[in-house]
Amino acid sequence: MRLSEEQIGALNRQGFLVLPDLFSGAEVDALRSRLPALFADGHEGNIVERESGEVRTSMGLHLRDEGFSALTRHPRLVEPALQILGEPAYIQQVKVNVKAAFSGEVWQWHYDFATHHEEDGVLRPLALNLHVFLDDVSEFNGPLWFIPGSHAVGAHGAHLDTATTSYPLWVVDPPTVKALAEKNGMVSATGARGTGLIFFDTLLHGSPPNMSPWDRAIFSLILNPVSNAATLCGRPDYKHHQDFSPVVPLDDNCLGVM
Repeated sequence: MRLSEEQIGALNRQGFLVLPDLFSGAEVDALRSRLPALFADGHEGNIVERESGEVRTSMGLHLRDEGFSALTRHPRLVEPALQILGEPAYIQQVKVNVKAAFSGEVWQWHYDFATHHEEDGVLRPLALNLHVFLDDVSEFNGPLWFIPGSHAVGAHGAHLDTATTSYPLWVVDPPTVKALAEKNGMVSATGARGTGLIFFDTLLHGSPPNMSPWDRAIFSLILNPVSNAATLCGRPDYKHHQDFSPVVPLDDNCLGVM
């Protein structure tokens, strides 16, 4: 699968690209059915919400489940990423971020490169975040909020927030967010289950709490050029994968769903 010139142009302008109907309902159902067992397996990659105890993010899924391992090498994700990057890339991180109905908590304003740089020693903001919506994502159940074009500013100042939620995060201060939002506006990334999403490592984003009665689960694969691999190994493998071998796409039917 390759992106069109128009899609590449939109991605470069906005910092993100939405791909409706990237995966079928049957493919999403097969993936979604694997989550309850993964959430209950006691793995340290399952980080729960501070208040509710519901899973907030489940990490390292490619190391724990064959279905999600196949998804990390799916050509509908890997081929566009390699097209954008123009060089070999490795699997940096794999997770499902969850906003459980009524209790899913906030993800503060941040950009991913701050964590990759500060904690993993990644030198350049080249990694790509590749998402698949495993539930319908609406305005009501905690969608990602983006500030379009904020990726073009490069690395913003960030600080480590260990107090707001159960997951420490390198966040951006409110004055910076306000200035960029007033200049560029804000958008929500919404769509039906099976929607794909690509965004850059310096794109400013966050997501509000989920007060709705509908769950929201989003699969996330981060691919980073092999030439830009982590230089620090302080975080566990499920947070930043230490195998820097180039990812090779599988066949389109790798999920085994017709």
